[in-house]
Amino acid sequence: MKDLKSTSGPTRRSFLKWSAIAGASAGLVACSNGKVKYSHPGQGKLVANGTGRTDVDRTVSSACVVNCGSRCPLRLQVKDGRVVRVLPDNTGDNTLMNRNILACVRGRNMRERIYNPDRIKTPMKRIGKKRSEGKFKAISWDEAFDIITKQLRYTYDKYGPESVYKNYGSGVWNAHVAYSGGWHRLFNLLGGHLGYYGNYSYLQISQCTKYVYGAADEQMSNSLEDSIANSKLIVFWGNNPLETRMSGGGIAFTATKAHEAGVKIIVVDPRYSDTAATVADQWIPIRPGTDAALVAAMVHVMLKENLHDQAFLDKYCIGFDEAHMPAGAPKNASYRSYVEGKGKDGVEKTPEWAASITGIPADTIRKFAREVATSGPVNINQGWGPQRHANGENQANSIYLLACVTGNVGIPGGGTGGRDGYYWPKSVWMDDGENPVETTISCYKWTDAIDHGPEMTALKDGVRGKDKLDVGIKFMVVYGSNMLSSQHGDINRTRQILDDDSKCEFILGMDNQMTASMKLCDLVLPDTTTSERWDLIPSEYTGELAYEIMAEKAIEPLYECKSAIEVTAEIARRMGIGDKFSGGKKNTEDWAREIQDMTRKDNPEFPTFDELRKMRVYRYPAKEHVVPLKEFRADPVANPLETPSGKIELYSAQLAELAKKWQFPNPLPGDEITPIPAYVPTREGVEEARTNKKYPLQVIGHHYKSRTHSTYGNLSKNREAHPQKAWINSSDAKERGIQNGDQVLIFNDRGKIQTQAFVSPRIAPGVVSVPQGAWVEWDEDGVDHGGAVNVLTSLHTTPLSKGNGQHTNLAQVKKA
Repeated sequence: MKDLKSTSGPTRRSFLKWSAIAGASAGLVACSNGKVKYSHPGQGKLVANGTGRTDVDRTVSSACVVNCGSRCPLRLQVKDGRVVRVLPDNTGDNTLMNRNILACVRGRNMRERIYNPDRIKTPMKRIGKKRSEGKFKAISWDEAFDIITKQLRYTYDKYGPESVYKNYGSGVWNAHVAYSGGWHRLFNLLGGHLGYYGNYSYLQISQCTKYVYGAADEQMSNSLEDSIANSKLIVFWGNNPLETRMSGGGIAFTATKAHEAGVKIIVVDPRYSDTAATVADQWIPIRPGTDAALVAAMVHVMLKENLHDQAFLDKYCIGFDEAHMPAGAPKNASYRSYVEGKGKDGVEKTPEWAASITGIPADTIRKFAREVATSGPVNINQGWGPQRHANGENQANSIYLLACVTGNVGIPGGGTGGRDGYYWPKSVWMDDGENPVETTISCYKWTDAIDHGPEMTALKDGVRGKDKLDVGIKFMVVYGSNMLSSQHGDINRTRQILDDDSKCEFILGMDNQMTASMKLCDLVLPDTTTSERWDLIPSEYTGELAYEIMAEKAIEPLYECKSAIEVTAEIARRMGIGDKFSGGKKNTEDWAREIQDMTRKDNPEFPTFDELRKMRVYRYPAKEHVVPLKEFRADPVANPLETPSGKIELYSAQLAELAKKWQFPNPLPGDEITPIPAYVPTREGVEEARTNKKYPLQVIGHHYKSRTHSTYGNLSKNREAHPQKAWINSSDAKERGIQNGDQVLIFNDRGKIQTQAFVSPRIAPGVVSVPQGAWVEWDEDGVDHGGAVNVLTSLHTTPLSKGNGQHTNLAQVKKA
């Protein structure tokens, strides 16, 4: 624990140095007034007012479209049909709700992405015996379309629509035209396809929240704009916006404004992140996967010292104490009984008990509990790190519970324990039609659906829409997705599954970069970048400022690249459903114009397509602060939640019933469902780390400044500014003879990676954090020199959501 406001040493200096490096790598260093001071030579004549080059043919509106939770406008300067410079947004100012939505180092380096040697230039057909060989030959578009239509007809005829699957991916996330690319629309018109629920970002919290708050997705907390006005304390619990959402559109901007406004900020995280280093007053380092234990101990302190909000719990909640339990619940099953040691485990959840699990001193836990309980309105703001563990559902629900115990739900300055609130964009997405197939699987179970699909059931594997799958995935589209060899768990096992083409018989890939996932496909199609097509780009998690960006076609498609919507339209034509699919639209501009017209039907205040093209960015901020559940707080009878009781359920009878029915044929520690958010020791958790001499270190993966997940992971300037490094505590490094900058091997039974060590006290002892999303670089011995953390992670799913507990891993580290 450390007071950071007084810090002016290496931490702050290193952050400022990083900012300068990030700007330089993008071709500029900014003055304090935001104007261009310097540019690399040879890039044309510049003017100092931010308008860029003066010798260009035109400057067009574009955007950085990746899944970072923002979306940033760009201005692309074009000369002789080539993008020669990338400029940031200049349509706003430096005020909170009209800010310039300034792209970070990733978006500012868009030219290197457009003109990268890794661009896929032509359709390519696999010629290797195994997919993992990555051997291809170039073919024509006509041959590619012939292969696709023949394979689609064969798959639908032989196996039926449930055998067709479009894999989850976020490389084109939320672009109104490119996001779907027409793939789901095509499959729906052909008879349907196997669907999925959830996403890799927050699968667990999206599935467990309904049992507490009744929400169909995560329950957002109050916005940070509301916190600036009304909160006394913000707790960023496993939330790191200054790195995960670091652009001008992201929450980093708002978090910084909250810090400047004097709102106290505490960060709970295994890693002393840039958020902790830059805006926090306190850092509480926690061992991975132990958040529910910390919450239980904090509640224990509040109960002992009568700091909890009993009136709120009595009126708005079910299941906190024995006097407010649902009918049929067993005795001493309430959360209070669990904390006081009256439950079935008989263990009192004291700060000393939690200290041995979390690594946080008992006195620190007491002080933290008192501060959260007594500070006034507190926005407990959880990120998606805690829920991405082996029992992430309990982790997430425990943080929700803490907001309830302190009575912060539904009031200005408070919060629900969810992630920072936002004003969701009003603009509409492309109409994909209705999927006739109701069957869905967890987005993390697609490898199982390939490997042993007909064995997957509802009670064992979370299949929805029917009791079991009748067929595995036979035809899979991988579009704008690097799941096959970057973002999915256990990359080596995944590659083994995909190498057996008797299971998934055909994999169609489409991307603009030759990723490791594209190398595992049977047919690869060259996609356009955002600069080579028309689109409309909405904001996403940008607080109370929503906006829409015009993405104009800046240049003609390079090489033989085509947009996905043009490809799917041609497949539809060859399959005999062309008119139904396209409705007369011929290109991406036609689709984008139709979508804007659809948006304006319900939102006539929105600009027309041509008006948006002139203004580039349309901002429409929320009219009042985002305070979720304020109507419920005002009158819970008139405004009940979508739970069985209509109240917040801290004990869920639904979960208690699921616990009786759910099947775990080969259970590992943590494979259980509990009706309260209890701490449950899990596979490869802190308890096992203490006794596992072979693999004693907990390994997590954090989001990284040089890329968004894996997008931009191949750009040399980004990698130069932010090279891949594994964070390891100084004491763990000393024990292993490792010094800062050394090359190290990180390994377990699933695989090995080699990368550079970042030795620092900025990470909890016993923990190693590897920035996620790195591109794999295999050597002849099967060691990945790219440093992809998912070489080390597991395919074993979380118990309730069948999700990606990818932060729960054990490994060893040694000097390479």
